[in-house]
Amino acid sequence: MSTLLLNLDFGEPPPKKALEGNAKHRKFVKKRRFLERRGFLNKKNQHPSKVPKLHPDPPKKGEAPRVDGTWKVSPLPKKKTAASSSGPEPSPDRKAAVPWLTPAPSQKAGSVVAKVDLLGEFQSALPKTRSHPARSRKKGPQKNPTQKNAPQNSTQSHLENKCSGASQKTPGKMVAIDCEMVGTGPKGHVSSLARCSIVSYHGDVLYDEYILPPCHIVDYRTRWSGIRKQHMVNATPFKVARSQILKILAGKIVVGHAIHNDFKALQYSHPKSLTRDTSHIPPLNRKAECPENATVSLKCLTKKLLNRDIQVGKSGHSSVEDAQATMELYKLVEVEWEQHLAQNPPKD
Repeated sequence: MSTLLLNLDFGEPPPKKALEGNAKHRKFVKKRRFLERRGFLNKKNQHPSKVPKLHPDPPKKGEAPRVDGTWKVSPLPKKKTAASSSGPEPSPDRKAAVPWLTPAPSQKAGSVVAKVDLLGEFQSALPKTRSHPARSRKKGPQKNPTQKNAPQNSTQSHLENKCSGASQKTPGKMVAIDCEMVGTGPKGHVSSLARCSIVSYHGDVLYDEYILPPCHIVDYRTRWSGIRKQHMVNATPFKVARSQILKILAGKIVVGHAIHNDFKALQYSHPKSLTRDTSHIPPLNRKAECPENATVSLKCLTKKLLNRDIQVGKSGHSSVEDAQATMELYKLVEVEWEQHLAQNPPKD
């Protein structure tokens, strides 16, 4: 009996490591089933191109999942049983724990794979939300209407130019001039330039100077010219003033009333195609209800068409006032007269 008791009491117990291996395997099976219920393992097996199916059968005892989704038979149970029989020896499984030799532990493998799968599915939907090329394409066709409207705008401007006359110039290319003369020569019968005023299309004064004639002044003609002896004290010499005036008139349309007298005093000849004389514009006379071929005075036209009095009193005329009135009269018939000149250009 004693021997039997000794055999029962001191018999070799089952290997602890094998039991521990079975417990770990049970935990692993539970986790695997949990992941299968969640669908993480099934999703991983749906990509045959990336993950080869090495073990289509359900996992057996001792199998552990890799990070890449495949199943590998782990030699843990066999080595543990061998270790229990042979004694404590350094098992090669410790090398598997080194991070640069093997992947992460099997307990976290399922969660890592699940996170990777979720991120992959989320990133696969990203290309659908790309809107930058679509915006650039939408902006492209928006330029076409402007390109189509460009020829329309050019045709419209071309028609407007035809209506206003082919030779119509911009306001910056148009000026009005008026000159005041004094009498020189025998008995003062020669008209010499004593004042010249030039205004812009909008009536701004561009030039206004008293000019000293090269000859002796016999008659100041103050009642009409407004020139007096004191005006000649600091007057600009004729040659200097003439060069200044011609620089302003060069290349511009010059408007004046009986302008041939002004050019004669300046000793200058302006191109006829760039000259507008309000004393010989039939539409202007028609508006004033005067004979078309008659030479109507500037004072009369200004009173009838502009309802303004000029050249009033004994102090004489103002060349600035006369030049401004001339420009305003021309503006009344500018479109009609320029169209007429475009059809019948004057010969120089």
